[in-house]
Order: sequence, then structure tokens, then C-alpha cells
Amino acid sequence: MSQSTTTRQAPIHPLALRLSGKDVLCVGAGKVAARRIAQLLEAGARITVIAPEAVGPIAEAAAAGKLRWRRRGYEPGDLSGMWLAHTATGNKVLDARVAADADARQTWCVNASDHAASSAWTPAVARTGEGTTVAVSAGGDPRRAAGLRNAIALAADTGLLPLRRRRSGPGSVALVGGGPGDPGLITVAGRRLLAAADVVVADRLGPRGLLGELDPSVRVIEVGKAPGDHLATQDQINAVLVAEARAGNRVVRLKGGDPFVLGRGGEEAAYCRENGVEVSVVPGVTSAISVPAAAGIPVTHRGVATGFSMATGHEELSELPARPDHTLVLLMGVARLARNTATLLDRGLRPDTPVAVIERGWCPDQRITIDRLDAIAATAARIGVANPAVIVIGDVVRISPHAAAALAPAANTRQLLPAG
Repeated sequence: MSQSTTTRQAPIHPLALRLSGKDVLCVGAGKVAARRIAQLLEAGARITVIAPEAVGPIAEAAAAGKLRWRRRGYEPGDLSGMWLAHTATGNKVLDARVAADADARQTWCVNASDHAASSAWTPAVARTGEGTTVAVSAGGDPRRAAGLRNAIALAADTGLLPLRRRRSGPGSVALVGGGPGDPGLITVAGRRLLAAADVVVADRLGPRGLLGELDPSVRVIEVGKAPGDHLATQDQINAVLVAEARAGNRVVRLKGGDPFVLGRGGEEAAYCRENGVEVSVVPGVTSAISVPAAAGIPVTHRGVATGFSMATGHEELSELPARPDHTLVLLMGVARLARNTATLLDRGLRPDTPVAVIERGWCPDQRITIDRLDAIAATAARIGVANPAVIVIGDVVRISPHAAAALAPAANTRQLLPAG
């Protein structure tokens, strides 16, 4: 049986190599070689390229001192001292010669011209943000391998793969903005971190549906806050984050909206750093912009409003613009709606300025209430508007597809709409 036939029948043995500081020979400097060299440079290999001519990326890397380029043809002595060789000259005879010389020197060689006769294969590689490397080899079919690699990378990015560590390591905290509540509105980075978490410290807002998809061994610590009903104080939350990270856990602090937009994420990050805990921040889709969008309301619109201000409903509005062409977005403002609307009326904002209150934005039971500035507080009290809710004040509310009927002069009742 020929050696080539044996290679085709024998199964491969997958192996990960640490090439940092190791000498690697690349014969050929075309497009295929450029792709392989980029991966080898990323791995920290010391690369020598043998080729009379080179494509731009290889020539540029050589000029920058990232690799050595010998502008000549291949010689057997080029393999001396090499840990690995890669040949991709486009000439099958020359590639076979390099591969044979490498075999004779007991040096692994990737032969791009003939995968079946190659002593080593280069897999398609996917690297996740959680330190996981997945290498895919598809029987020598690089396009098939790349397709599988892309599918695995997508599954990892969307949190469909079990990325949790099974061996202990240093603990850390990630402050993840979960968006306004719809599980589809969390970022890819946030979803990936959630899939790799050991402990999730969760608010009552955000994409809570994702908690049911976690590995059963993941601990979920509830610290949600509601007006007058706090499961944990901020100091207690800070202490939990640090304690869990010091115990070696990967902690995800899953927050609604964006952790740095009225989410006290800055305090939590500072506390972790002060106590020597590694902390990262993943921004989220803030409810200040996304929840109005759920009602078809842009916070800015050409010819209607060129700017907007955001505040909590607990703050005085005396310093914010009070004009219909400047949008006001109030978070956590239901309890003080009557007081805040009275303040704006006293400051000269027109009584007929439209106001929208969007409860439970992006959730299946979302409700939109639209009325005039001088009537919205009474309407909200009558129908029992409750947090979580976002209040939008300004002429941009008229752009909502739900606004026309609600604001019609003859309307006896105001628009009360579920999601969709």
C-alpha cells in the first residue's frame, strides 16, 4: 500500500501547538500563504518566508520586521531548525518536494497543494471571547471546515454553547447591560458572557427569560429593586460581587438597559476595582431610547426635535429645556408624574404638548398611553400606570403611529395600546 493511500485512510490526531518563539518556514508567498502567515504571526511564531515574490500583506509584514523574507527559490537547507513548515507555492511538484524534505527531517509540514499527502493540516479556527479555541478539520475540505467554524462561532456568540469553565480559575465580574427586556436585544458580547457565567447577579428588569436557559448549576442571585421594595441595598450588591469573584467565580451582573445609564454600574465597577477584582463592562441598549422606539417614537427627528434630555422622575426639571422641540425622557417617573407635568406647565410648556407613557417596553404586555401634558397625569392615575415605564414628552410623540387617535380633539378616551 502506498504512503499516500495510507494517509487517506488513517485518522488524524488533532493537536494544539504553542508556536510562540518557535521557527516556522513558509515556502511561497501568495494569497494562501498570506492567510496562513497571518495566523502564525498571531500565534507568535518566528517566520521565515522563501519566495522570489510576495503579495502585499507579506511584503508589508517583512518591511515592518514581523518576519524574514528571503527573495529566492527554496533550498533543502531552509528547513534546518524549523519546528513546522508550510508550503503553498502553487506548484504541486515543488510543494511535494518541500513536504518530502520535511518528512526526512522529521518536521511537520502543511502541504497546501495536496492535503491527502500532507503530514499536518491547518484547521479552520474559531476563538470565542471566553478564551476558547475551536479548531475544525473537515476531511481536507477547507470551505466545509470554514462553514462549520462559522456556525460554531455564531453559536458561541449567541450563547448556545456551554462555555462555562469546568476547572477553577481567577474570578471576575462583568457588568452586562441586558437591554430593555426582550431577550433578543441583549448584545452578542453580553449573551456570550452570560453563557460562561458561574454566578448571575440579576435585577428584576432586563432579559430575565434568558435566566431559564442557563446551565442548572449556575447560581442566580436576585437583587432586584422596585420602588419601596429592595431585595438588596447597593452596598450589599457590591459586597456580593466582590465575594463571589474572590471565590473564583465568573460573575455576571445582569442589569436592565445599560449599566452606565442610571444603572449605578459606575459604583459597582469602582467598588470591584478598589477591592482588586477584575471587572469589565458590556454596554446595553438603554431603555431611554429603545423603549420610546417600541412605541414608534424617535427621541430626535429632523424638523421636529434635534436633541433630547434624559432624567429620572425623581429629579427637578427646572434646569432642563422646556420646549416641544426638545424631547424629555423620564425614567422611573410614574410616582412624580403629576408634579413633573405641573412643573413643565409652570415653565411655559404648552398644555397640548403630547406625552407618551410606555409601560414594560418590548415585553409581551407592553402598554402605550398617550395624552396631552395637562391631562396625562390624571389619565395615568385612572388606568393604573405603573413602573417600569418610560415617559416621553415633546412633539416627537406625534410621530408614533398610535398618536393620531389618542390626540384627536374629539377623542373621549386616550390611546391605551398593548405591544405591536
